[in-house]
Amino acid sequence: MRDLFDQKNIKPMLIGAEGEAFDSPDYLYELKLDGERCIAYLDPQNGTELRNKRNIRMLPKVPELNDIHLCASVKCILDGELAVIKNGKPDFYEIQRRSLMSNPAKIELAAKQSPACFTAFDILYYEDHAVTDLPLTERKELLNKAIKQETPRFALSRVIESSGIAFYKLAEQQNLEGIVAKRRESRYYFDKRTKDWIKCKNLKDEDYVVCGYIPKENGMTSIILGQYASDKLKYKGHVTLGVGGESFRKIREQARIPSPPFDVPSESENAVWIEPNICCTVKYMEKTASGGLRQPVFKGIREDKEPIECKENPS
Repeated sequence: MRDLFDQKNIKPMLIGAEGEAFDSPDYLYELKLDGERCIAYLDPQNGTELRNKRNIRMLPKVPELNDIHLCASVKCILDGELAVIKNGKPDFYEIQRRSLMSNPAKIELAAKQSPACFTAFDILYYEDHAVTDLPLTERKELLNKAIKQETPRFALSRVIESSGIAFYKLAEQQNLEGIVAKRRESRYYFDKRTKDWIKCKNLKDEDYVVCGYIPKENGMTSIILGQYASDKLKYKGHVTLGVGGESFRKIREQARIPSPPFDVPSESENAVWIEPNICCTVKYMEKTASGGLRQPVFKGIREDKEPIECKENPS
């Protein structure tokens, strides 16, 4: 059986619940960073490898992180978040823009102007073996042991014990995305959505499948959104604000299909329907009683997510 480090094919554990912030001695609390989830394979002798949730190699997109293996004292696999920090906060648009780039010259310029960073919050492999069966508290201790230094490009996620409500309020005051509560004794399960991790979100957003677009007379464009209920796509409205740039260029390049993948209202009659292969994130103020989005804004394409992962939220 091939070593976990050599396989480089990890699908990370996912958050399985959402709720209000709470206090509990049974949980650890961390900031929820607005970036792109990544697995980092660090070998102090042989280099760095970064893979997103779809196992796509990310170092060509963020070459400024080529040397973060020098921060490790042992061979290790880390779970964390790839982000670009602007004005003291993660900027999802910037990391999303970078993940869509392919031109080396543009990537090099972006790396100098808005460098990416990696923040590790879990360790899955230490020295020569997997450590996923250990409780979270022990994995946190190993994570601190495995890393000998932090840099502007590499950091460890800070943990708050017990006081989830106060921590959430601090994130809210700073207009950050929110926090994640993690059960102290939880194990790490590959490719599993678990309620041992709970997100408490300040800024509301959801992921959708891009199913088409509607060109408008004023030069703007609406993106048609869908989500999966079981294995069927359902219409979830559309978003106009924020649509444009590199994201819309990629959407427009998708193969067209002759009819929509679901029943749609009459205002979608001029729509261009495309293969439902792209995921995007939309932020909004709140949902209506019927599930519609109030003041939705297109946040960007998600390169790290498969369409089937965009599930209808019963709440």
